[in-house]
Amino acid sequence: MKNRALYEEPKGSEPPPWWIRGLLILTCTGVSFAHGSNDGQKGMGLIMLILVGTVPMAYALNRAMPANETIKFVAVAEMAQTALNRSVPTSLPALQPAAARDALSTYVRTREFNASVVPALAVAAGSIAEQVKAHGSLAGVPADAVANVRNDMYLASEAIRHLDKSGAAKFDDETKLRVGTFRQELDAATRFIPLWVKIAVAIALGLGTMIGWKRIVVTVGEKIGKTHLSYAQGASAEVVAMITIGAADMYGLPVSTTHVLSSGVAGTMTASGSGLQMSTLRNLALAWVLTLPVAMLLSGSLYWLFTRIF
Repeated sequence: MKNRALYEEPKGSEPPPWWIRGLLILTCTGVSFAHGSNDGQKGMGLIMLILVGTVPMAYALNRAMPANETIKFVAVAEMAQTALNRSVPTSLPALQPAAARDALSTYVRTREFNASVVPALAVAAGSIAEQVKAHGSLAGVPADAVANVRNDMYLASEAIRHLDKSGAAKFDDETKLRVGTFRQELDAATRFIPLWVKIAVAIALGLGTMIGWKRIVVTVGEKIGKTHLSYAQGASAEVVAMITIGAADMYGLPVSTTHVLSSGVAGTMTASGSGLQMSTLRNLALAWVLTLPVAMLLSGSLYWLFTRIF
């Protein structure tokens, strides 16, 4: 038999029992945590993209990496190069850094493995180690060399990722360990986020929620279904949203918390037989469909305008 306290429509004059309030707080907390993590990723990614594009000297490389970490970085790169060279047939001719860069770029773009990929990765590892060692640290890399160093690091990291995913290169356990550690060091040097960016995004998300919460709550809670949410419907929709957004956060998928939660609420309304407000669903669907092309058109137009002005 269904528990009436959980499945009845909420009544403003009768607060729900403590255990229902606890359940709703738990599910709301889960959705909030997943939402903050997922949207925080997107916000920090956009800010870092702008910073790297506008002030690459300061943010293209992790210049805050301490000296002892730089020494470790160089050592890991050299060990990766040695391990990779053991996997290279002696009959293959030696590659120059420029040719190695072209080979890795082609592999990252096409995902087509060939005999030159592993030798090119070994050369890239050695070249990266030499460049960082020559300048003493990442902070010491001059402005005119930052783009090349970052590009080499990016190509090496992506090549390792594709090799690991496809299994095209048959590395022994030691080589896998060395190469995997090298990729971790590369990502730490290029895919970093300063503390002030994290704080700024957290404040922005918090302020945005404080200002715009009412409209979202009214739409999700009252305008999707023809009846108000029951406690069970709200908890079910939030559990689904929490799991879906959490999984998307884990795998780096760009989903929208509001879209996921709205779909969950619509599912509970359909399952309960209360019906849906088609006008709200139509507006939501139009917003989902039009967001991508409109954003593309606006950003493309702005880019065209800025290139003409500046």
